[in-house]
Amino acid sequence: MTRNETIAGPAVAGGASTRPDVPEIGPLVLDAGAILRSVGDVPYVWDIASDTLAWGDNAADVLGLTEVEAMATGRGFARLVAPDCPTSRFDAVMRSGTTDAGGGAPYVVQYALVPPGRSGEPLWVEDVGRWFAGPHGDPVRAHGVVRVITERRAREERLAYLSRYDDLTGEMNRWHLTEVLAITIEETVRCRESCGFLLLAVDNVGRINEAYGYEVADEVVAAVAKRLRARMRGGDHLGRFSGNKFGIILKNCTPDDIKVAAERLLAGVREGVVRTNAGPVAVTASVGGVTVPRHARTVHDVLFRSKEALEIAQSKRCGSFHGYQPNVERDALRRASVRTSDQIITALNERRVRIAFEPVVGTASRAVAFHECLMRIRRSDGGLIGAGDIVPIAERLGLMRLLDHRVLELVLDEMKRVPSLRASVNVSPGSTGDADWWEALAAGLRGHPDLAPRLVIEITETAAIQDIDETRGFVARAKDLGCRVAIDDFGAGYTSFRNLRKLGVDIVKIDGAFVQHLARQQDDRAFVQTFLDLARRLGLETVAEWVQDEESAALLAAWGCDYLQGKLIGLATLDPPWAIESRAVESRAIDSRATDPRGAVAPAGRLVDGACTVAAR
Repeated sequence: MTRNETIAGPAVAGGASTRPDVPEIGPLVLDAGAILRSVGDVPYVWDIASDTLAWGDNAADVLGLTEVEAMATGRGFARLVAPDCPTSRFDAVMRSGTTDAGGGAPYVVQYALVPPGRSGEPLWVEDVGRWFAGPHGDPVRAHGVVRVITERRAREERLAYLSRYDDLTGEMNRWHLTEVLAITIEETVRCRESCGFLLLAVDNVGRINEAYGYEVADEVVAAVAKRLRARMRGGDHLGRFSGNKFGIILKNCTPDDIKVAAERLLAGVREGVVRTNAGPVAVTASVGGVTVPRHARTVHDVLFRSKEALEIAQSKRCGSFHGYQPNVERDALRRASVRTSDQIITALNERRVRIAFEPVVGTASRAVAFHECLMRIRRSDGGLIGAGDIVPIAERLGLMRLLDHRVLELVLDEMKRVPSLRASVNVSPGSTGDADWWEALAAGLRGHPDLAPRLVIEITETAAIQDIDETRGFVARAKDLGCRVAIDDFGAGYTSFRNLRKLGVDIVKIDGAFVQHLARQQDDRAFVQTFLDLARRLGLETVAEWVQDEESAALLAAWGCDYLQGKLIGLATLDPPWAIESRAVESRAIDSRATDPRGAVAPAGRLVDGACTVAAR
């Protein structure tokens, strides 16, 4: 195809349009030079034997030259390459290490040009071409195109920088910091030396955010980075670990050296106020440290244990340091947490989460009013794990939302299967605002208008008082769906009676710690009697948990408690009465089939256990 060859479209004869709404255009003309000029590419041909270099007519404009004579030869063009640039076209062609198999050898190279008269940053270009060999295999001719990539290269360099460094502080980012930490650990172990890692957190950044805004908090974090850098040794490393946290790698450090270094850095952070656009801000920091390899030999262990040490330092007071020390009980608890975590995940995957039903009865009638549904996990060996062994670890590991979701599914399924079952289900603090949990509740109630009035949702008092307004929203949302809401373990969190009224709950369950020794403890009797009197005035139903004996039950009845729950009434069981009766009916039906000569199953009636009525299946 020649430079100005005409391309005729297959559906258009002579360039004329066949559609009346499309204006006529002339034939398409392929003008290679015009196309290259429009996209900013400069073509060239280099005759290596004579060192003659011919350029397209847009070279001066694209490369910012007043004249192209300076680039008329390969040597002349090479003189325009920035002296400190490690690559060039000459190297890409003459030292490529490739061979021409007949169709030429391709090359792509980037280098910086400094055209005569250009000031400031050099001009970065990308050179894409192909060289051709002579009879002896050496390059004799090359051609290609050059395009300016200064802006693109700046973007790429920026992205490369941000992949390793923090934009706010200019220090290493978390990824690069852990990369350097891994190398440092390896070198330290190999050389049988000692080093340290500090995890430093700027104190009260949340309050700074609230008082001054995020921009001022960023100014504080950046200022802390400068103060840390100014007080570090030359061979140590600093990186921004997260929003308000920095990681510091201390090479060749003993445990005593680590403490000295930490105190020096903390003093530097709190030395004078930080000047910000909003005014001066006083700053302190807390830091946790770990000795490598004495107390940690992997990046994971270093980060985990330094975080643990930091949390201890923060629990003391602002501006404290704590060095990690092994703790047998803590390590045993951590291992137990790992085991329990595995058991929880496996149980969820294998659907081994079960529900135990504990009856709650009317104080006067002793008839079952509803059942509290308590979680159990069936171990692979058949044993059971109770909620008390699961919930604390699950909440700490962030697994409680998964368990709450599964328990809710099981409870709703059971309520659909047993039409007269009234049940209460517990929800953890982390699930009260979980969109998935709410969607599961709404979906489970949808199409079953009888379910919501039979369901009580329990939240603990300690969770409720964390954010009264948020809890009020939770209660209102549950009531909008038709459910009732109970405050569990009342008395453990010392909620004021005023807040109790604001929450708008339906039922309050008195913490069993105040009930289990009611017959013998005067203080407990005073609290429970006073509360029951107030609850009656507020129109709240009440449940006494952990009722152990008839003497306590009599006192509660005399004081007006509505419901009882505990050892005296009956403990939680995986086999509630309706399940036992249902199996018995099914068994009798099977026996009837075996004895009926016609092979028919005898019709099953409906069984009433005082709490539920179930149709045998």
